[in-house]
Amino acid sequence: MAVMVIKLRTIILSLFLCGCFAIACALGAIFFLLHNNCINFSVLENYNPGAPTIILDDSGAEWTRFQLDKREPVPYDQMPTHLIQAFLAAEDRSFFEHAGISIRGILRSVVVNLYHGRKAQGASTITQQLVKLLFFDSRKMFIRKIKEQICSIIVEYQLTKQQILQTYLNHVYFGCGIYGVQAAAHRFWAKDVSELSIDESAVLAAVICSPRHYCPILSPLSCTNRRNVIITVMHQLGHITHEQMRDALAVKLVVKDLDTTVSAPYLKETLRLFLEDLVGKRALYTGGFQVQTTINRQVQHHAQAAFDKQLTSLRSGVLPGVDGALISLDVQTGAIKALVGGANFRESKWNRVLQARRQMGSTFKPLVYAMAVQKGANFAQTEVDEPIAIENYGPVWRPNNVYNTFDGTMTLARALSYSNNIITIKTLLKTGIQPVVDLAKQCRIAGPVHPYPSIALGCVDATLREVAGMFNLFANDGVYVEPHYIKWVKDCWGNKIYKSNPECERVLSSRVVGQVAKALSLGLIRARDRLPKKWVEGHAISKTGTSDFRTCWFVGSTPELTTAVYIGYDDGRHMGKDMFPLRTAFPIWIGLYKELPATQKTFVFDPTLKEVTINELTGQMVTPGADAQGITILV
Repeated sequence: MAVMVIKLRTIILSLFLCGCFAIACALGAIFFLLHNNCINFSVLENYNPGAPTIILDDSGAEWTRFQLDKREPVPYDQMPTHLIQAFLAAEDRSFFEHAGISIRGILRSVVVNLYHGRKAQGASTITQQLVKLLFFDSRKMFIRKIKEQICSIIVEYQLTKQQILQTYLNHVYFGCGIYGVQAAAHRFWAKDVSELSIDESAVLAAVICSPRHYCPILSPLSCTNRRNVIITVMHQLGHITHEQMRDALAVKLVVKDLDTTVSAPYLKETLRLFLEDLVGKRALYTGGFQVQTTINRQVQHHAQAAFDKQLTSLRSGVLPGVDGALISLDVQTGAIKALVGGANFRESKWNRVLQARRQMGSTFKPLVYAMAVQKGANFAQTEVDEPIAIENYGPVWRPNNVYNTFDGTMTLARALSYSNNIITIKTLLKTGIQPVVDLAKQCRIAGPVHPYPSIALGCVDATLREVAGMFNLFANDGVYVEPHYIKWVKDCWGNKIYKSNPECERVLSSRVVGQVAKALSLGLIRARDRLPKKWVEGHAISKTGTSDFRTCWFVGSTPELTTAVYIGYDDGRHMGKDMFPLRTAFPIWIGLYKELPATQKTFVFDPTLKEVTINELTGQMVTPGADAQGITILV
């Protein structure tokens, strides 16, 4: 009972304060009207859309741009009645009754917010939204709110309701650089605003509440749900008949799609978000900036084509709904040359290259062998593949190989190239776990990388970008370079307001990297029949990886380009025990590299290293070509 009394007192006090606030706004409005009889609306007549932001590819040519869709003012009498009604139902049902601010709306929102203990409902009228749109920034300040209320009353004094609605609908923001209902109608349906149906009008009214969340292109389900609410309210208010409501609700949301092949939408969206933070949402579309990216259109085109072909095959066959990602880096600079963040940007704008963290599986193993070589091991050494039990790290762990078999004695070179689990774990334990953990951190694997024997099998979470950056150092002579996609940003006067400064650090010696890289080239030799004939042995290194058949990785490098690919369900579902990287991820990787020009470079390692041919099981030196199990390593 006491709690109810306290709540009642709080509500009464809030209502009293709202009344005082309304009186203050009214008095303030009178003061302004007497001393400054008008607001300067020349901002509307002199509207200048500004200059677009130009995005350049790695050759300096224009790749894309961020610009406002051409704003075409539409007179009020040319707007469909149901369009007006949709916006009133969504934003301001008492628009034709209030004088700029809605006291009833303010009181209602206060009560609702007090009841929920948080801000659950706003009270801005369309007039207030217009004032905020044209004359104020988005900072939430109490003084600004008072000014907004006062200006809204003044606007109502100067303009008719029809003029306010016309101005608002011609300037409201729909996201993606789209301002005004005419530009939105053109972008979403390629039609004039006068041709909009009831359901399309409700879509536009739905979007402005939150352009990012209700965008019909990026979030069709959320947009449809919001649209249906607005259509229902239109019926409740008597704007449309029951039959019109029924027909509008039954219409499937269909809008113009994005050209995902040409525009590289995941990378473009990543750029947009970065630039919005750097220069501001509005300035991005009007500020005339220039952005030098690292994207190579040829690599991006072939990467997208190879990715789409394989995903289409997998989705229509054994793995319906599966997804994945791809990233390609320049070996020496770390510049991102191609990025594919998923199978369908319209289905999901979640960028799996940068945002999806998945267990690395066997892609982590090169770090184990690199640290072993750094501590004195070499790839001619042998180890026994046999059952083992590890007891000092909690419950007894009995790891196994992927086929639950053991192959006996073999060299470390064979163990790495065949991704043997047992020998990798033994190598880790002999080398020491903590040095490998530290090496992973030097390679910018965010992890966490827990100091347990299981890291030998890649029980470490990483993004595709991190995996590519880590593996790239084996192609780049042991030097880690941070993957990046922007070089610089210039303002409209040519001044650099941003310049990337990617991290660059030598992590491993040239001698260590040379030995590991040579061993990593052995895996591709077994896939020789699937490689482009223009390649010669030793011009590519690679590593596969799986994590409990939930993620299939393939990462590989030529002396010029490192590309990492993964395939897996977003919810981490099991893909099946016959889903290996050579069947899922590798076709994408090889599909890209088959289309690229033949490399003219070779890997550069410590010149004191020398090639020797050994038997891959015993490690004994043999004459090249004389032993069927002979492999070449560097020592």
